[in-house]
Parts: sequence; C-alpha cells; structure tokens
Amino acid sequence: MKAVFIELRKSLACLLSLILVVATLPDGALLQAQQAGGSGQGAPLSADELNSLVAPIALYPDALVAQVLGAATFPDQVSAANNFLHQNPSLQGQQLMNAVDVQPWDPSVKALTQFPSVLDNMSKNLSWTSALGEAYSTQPSNVMTAVQTLRAKAYAAGNLQSGSQITVVQQSPQTIVIQPTNPQVVYVPAYNPAVVYGTPYVTPGYSTGAVVATGLLAFGAGIAVGAAMSGGCCGWGYSYWGCNWHGGAVVYGGGAYYGNAAWHGGYYGSSASAYGPNGSAHYSQGYNPSTGTYARGGSVSTPYGTTGAAQAYNPNTGAYAQTHQTSNAYGSYGNSEYSKNGNTAYSQHQTTANGTTGSVQTSNGGQAYGASGKNGNSAAAGESANGNKYATANGNQYKNTGSGWEKNDNGSWNSVQKPSSGSYGDQAKSSGGSSTFGGGSSGWQSRADSSRGSYSRSGGSGGWSRGGGGGGYRR
Repeated sequence: MKAVFIELRKSLACLLSLILVVATLPDGALLQAQQAGGSGQGAPLSADELNSLVAPIALYPDALVAQVLGAATFPDQVSAANNFLHQNPSLQGQQLMNAVDVQPWDPSVKALTQFPSVLDNMSKNLSWTSALGEAYSTQPSNVMTAVQTLRAKAYAAGNLQSGSQITVVQQSPQTIVIQPTNPQVVYVPAYNPAVVYGTPYVTPGYSTGAVVATGLLAFGAGIAVGAAMSGGCCGWGYSYWGCNWHGGAVVYGGGAYYGNAAWHGGYYGSSASAYGPNGSAHYSQGYNPSTGTYARGGSVSTPYGTTGAAQAYNPNTGAYAQTHQTSNAYGSYGNSEYSKNGNTAYSQHQTTANGTTGSVQTSNGGQAYGASGKNGNSAAAGESANGNKYATANGNQYKNTGSGWEKNDNGSWNSVQKPSSGSYGDQAKSSGGSSTFGGGSSGWQSRADSSRGSYSRSGGSGGWSRGGGGGGYRR
C-alpha cells in the first residue's frame, strides 16, 4: 500500500500546485514574474536558433506566416480553437466563419481555423508554438529576418519555385515574397525542414510526424478563402494579414501587429466573471514559459451548490493534472487525475451525512479505498502494484505480502485468518449506501467516466487532450 499512497501524495501535491496557479489569475491576469518587476524574458535567441525555430513555417505564403506568428503568441487559444474544430467537424465555409467569429480568440487564431492542419500541428507542438510566439513578441524583426534567410537558402537550392500552388517573387536580394497563385485558393506546403534548405535544421520541440523525404515542396488540397476575401473573422484580402519585410513585423488591418499585448516575456493570463440573481461563474487561464505549464480553471455557484474544475498541462515534461469538485446540500464530491511518464493516478471522494469515502487507483495496478462513518468507525483497504494487500479497521492493521494475512499486534506481525468484509471491506466501500464506483446516491461514475469526462483532457469546450478525438492539447 505504500506505493499506492505515494502515488496519491503525488496526485494531491500536483493538484494543490494546480489550484495555486489558477488561484493567482483572477486578481491579476499576469503571473508573479511580472509583479517582481522583471519581464521574464531569457537571453535573446541567436540567428541560428531563430532559423531553426522558424524553419517549419518559413516557406508558407506570406499571409499564412503572419497568421501563424500572431497566433503563436496565444498558445492557449490555439489549443482551444483546435479543440473547437475537432468538436464541430461539420462546420465548413461561411458557417465555420460565423461560429468562429463569436469566440473570444485573437483574429490570428480565428484566421487559422480556415487551415485546420496548421492549427492542429501548432497544437500538437505546443512547446515549439510557445517558443515561436515568445520569439516574435520579443524579437519581431529578427524573426522576420530569419524567415527571409531560410527562403533565400531554399531558393538558392532550387527547392522554392513558382507553380500552380504558389508564386515566388524575389523582390530584392534580401526579400522573397510567396503568394498564392490563385488569390482565392491557398495551398499549405509540406516539406522537411532538415532537407529543403540545404542545411539540416532541427527544430526543438517540433515534430511533423510524416514529412516528405525530399527537399521538394508537397501540397495537399487547396483551401478556398474566397469567403474570407472581404474580411470578417478570417480576413485574407487586401489590408488584412501580411508581412512587412522592410519594417520587420507582421501586418494586420493595415498596421504593424505584434501579437499578444499581455505577453510580457511570455507570462500571461486572463480571467472572466459573471454575476446574476441566481449565482456567479468564474474562469481563469494562464501560461508560464519558465516552466512550460498551462493552467486553467472555472467554477459556477448557485443557491443549490458549487461546482468547479481545473486543469494543468506541461507539454515539455508530459505532466498533466485535472480535478473536478462539486458540493451541494447533500455533501461534497470530486475526482482528480494526475499523470506523468506514462503513470497515472486517479482519485475520488465523497462526503455526506453518513461519512466520507475516498479511493485512489494507479495505472500500474495499485489501488486503495478508505472510509470513515458518522459514528466514528473507519476502515481502509489497498493493494500495491505487485499484489501486496493491506487493510486497517478501527485501529487494527492487516497485511498480506504473499504468505497469508498478518495482524499488527504492538509492532509484531502475527498470522490471522483473512479479515472479514465486515472488518473493513464494506466500510471501505460505503459510507452512504453505494459502492465507491457504483454511482447511485453518491453521484460517482465509473473511473473511466469520471476521470476522463467532461472536465478531463479530452472533453469540455476547449478541453485539453493528449490524443486524438476532440482534444486541444494533443501530443
């Protein structure tokens, strides 16, 4: 049981950290590094580092480069928008534009919803997206120079040429412009950054999955942007998205565009609250580039009770945590999940007038259950990943490590008969007349439902995901 409780402590520690992160957001939108008077920025990236960073998108058409650089300064919104597309696959064309236009996203993020493959790739490579966004926010002219440097390399190598998909124009020795050959159809080039430039650039934190093996550009189906030519949420026409190569910045709406105004070296957050006669709702989200952690949480309060959820995810380490808690006149209930390095711990609890029950399960097979009744009786039972079993009941301790059951008598373990279910099992399973996972009056779902439900990493509106389906933060 020791291993099980270690996993439980890890889970609780992570969730407490998550709650602390989220709790700082409503009062300030920006995180503590900004309050300390520093920008949070690290040393400026070198030319070679910037070249590697922009290599995956340098050969995109100018307007698409502009949209990617702008959206990269809002990595949380990139994830939310990507999740929105997965949850609404039937939306296309003008319907999609109308649905996106009402979302609280930056115009650059809204524009990328017209290019789901680009948005999905940015969401799958969040550490790269975040680094690209911070680089553009803090070194915009250097980033633009890096794009032109790589275009010149691909052009000189014969791998960047005009065709039916793109038109390439070398306006000066320092400036190469890439535009759609048909202004109303945009093709997204696919290429191998380690080959196309004649220099094997490797981008940290970035993986395209299947890429073309040669240095030639490949193109999928064209994206019709005719409906967006007049502007709206996803403007593509004149005076909308573009690149001012001489001014060293992205252009949007006829002026220079530098992305997230709240970046301040990468530390940023946002929050919102709503109040009405029947209750209130609160939401917060934030990003910390020094740790690579994204966190968000929300809660709703009514006269009937309160429910809240929070999530945190670090794409650099793979650590993920989520919690969902509810309280009402009948008690409090909740479930949480923590995972890292392929190991996951799930926990659930409920407290009612009859007492409290709690449980934890780990992906490697460990599990534990505990309960305390309204009359002061208590019990716990557990099994470690290697099959060792442990139990306590009203002060008595039992274990079975493969040689039969033993009881702790003042520090000495003596063999005993298997403890009866009345000693610990029923109490560990029920303090309110329902089993730990059985639902019923407790309101608990199965482990799979409760730990991966609407507040877990693959659900909700803008939920975070680590796999396929409808996820946002997908790896």
